[in-house]
Amino acid sequence: MFHQLFLPMQGRKHFADERELRFSLSAHVPEHNFYRRLKDRLDLHFLHALTRPYYGTCGQQSIDPAVFFRLCLVGYLENIVSDRSLIEHCGLRLDLLYFLGYQLGEPLPWHSTVSRTRQLLPGSPFEEVFTRVLSLCVEAGMVAGHTQAVDSALVKANASMGSLELKVPHQDLDAHLERVRAISRGDRKAAFNKASLEQQTITASSDELLEIKARNRKWSLEQDYRTGARSKNSKYTSNKTHYSPVGPDARIAVKPGKARRLCYLAQVAVDTGRHTITHVQADRKDNQCLPRLLEGLTHRLQSLHLGCGTVLADAGYSSGENYALLEQEGITAFIPPHGTYKGAPEGFTYDKEGDCWVCPQGKKATFRKVKVEPKGNIKKKVYLTTRRDCKGCPLREGCIGKGHEKKAGITYCRDEYERVIARLKSRYGRKMKGLRQATVEPVLGTLINFMGMRKINTRGIQQAQKGMLLAAAAYNLQKLMRFTRKRAQTGVMALPRPDQQAFFKASLAQGVENSSSQGGSNYCSSPLAKS
Repeated sequence: MFHQLFLPMQGRKHFADERELRFSLSAHVPEHNFYRRLKDRLDLHFLHALTRPYYGTCGQQSIDPAVFFRLCLVGYLENIVSDRSLIEHCGLRLDLLYFLGYQLGEPLPWHSTVSRTRQLLPGSPFEEVFTRVLSLCVEAGMVAGHTQAVDSALVKANASMGSLELKVPHQDLDAHLERVRAISRGDRKAAFNKASLEQQTITASSDELLEIKARNRKWSLEQDYRTGARSKNSKYTSNKTHYSPVGPDARIAVKPGKARRLCYLAQVAVDTGRHTITHVQADRKDNQCLPRLLEGLTHRLQSLHLGCGTVLADAGYSSGENYALLEQEGITAFIPPHGTYKGAPEGFTYDKEGDCWVCPQGKKATFRKVKVEPKGNIKKKVYLTTRRDCKGCPLREGCIGKGHEKKAGITYCRDEYERVIARLKSRYGRKMKGLRQATVEPVLGTLINFMGMRKINTRGIQQAQKGMLLAAAAYNLQKLMRFTRKRAQTGVMALPRPDQQAFFKASLAQGVENSSSQGGSNYCSSPLAKS
């Protein structure tokens, strides 16, 4: 009896799961929640009419396209790359359920349905979602349009280096495929070869193959600290000699100090006003994709009644053709030239009418041919002097050494190069370099590390393009919801008090001038003069 009177008043909670529950989801998601405000701002109902042609008329009812795109945006906003993990995560968050339009006990779509819908839908709805989000940023005043910073980043593809196969000449391709098919399925690297005939055929020249062979020999000797470097099966993989049958569009990424892996190249254009992404695409090489990137960028900006006047990029985008294209479109380029650029030979002057270079001794190096370098498809104009001109020249040793004539390889579109170099050396050009580094590079770092772009789970460059578009749209939405327009403030400045004596003398002189012009009758007609 004594123990029952002095029991501790410690509370204990016993959970009893209710079978019927009345619950208002909107009442439990606060007004300031990010996804609640995003649901009120983002309208995706236009997707029903846009995606209707891609659905059949029989079978089970599919996932709502608006819900599908909201799910994908949540995955990039929450930095979740797995569809299975995304569905589990959304089921545990009240604000995400409210954003998707699902009740508390309503089952979410299967993760496999999300994956199949992503593969079956074409790229046009993804482009339209990104453009609609960008238009919201334009309406909010976040996009200026006149200056765009362009850069790229490597995104890991859904293919391993172990799936690589050797490219063979076209005449040996059939025999090679029969030999590979004869191998048992357990030893086969890929069950299905998705590469085209062109991707399986080697296109490297004999000089490039010899260079790769020498590089492989050097790699096996110097990289002896790596596991398997001394093995007979170790090889120096290159895009010219190897391809992936499961992801033929992916390229082998070679970066100093990092392991090789198959990647896609994410090309991103960012507006320098508020760091808003204006264009994104999946591509392979910087200097070859700039025309396509510029076409897509200008088309999207024109649809939003904006125009691009300046492009900022690094040396990976430099080429004479790109410089000429930008000048033709009326766009000012701030793109430093690559290290392979060769301008005027030292001490020579250019004769434009004769298309030749004149040496300090007055001899001419005339144009002979246009040479195309195998690396980077770089064009050069070759100029040569004659042996007769260089024979007995006092500057021969310092000019041509032991050669017989002067050979000058000038990079094609030299005038465009020189104009860009002069622009970059100016004070404004140095400012533009800092602006590019502070604009596009942090955006790429945010996309890769915090917006689910560290790896593309789908296969193929078209599927990678869809993921990059939605990741860029999620990034713009995040900036849009945090953006607040700054109101212009009027400043009031106190002016210095005028000197009363100087003001009195000036007024008196003005009164004398007026009276003299009227005959001197109103000499003291001014009230200030009377006082």
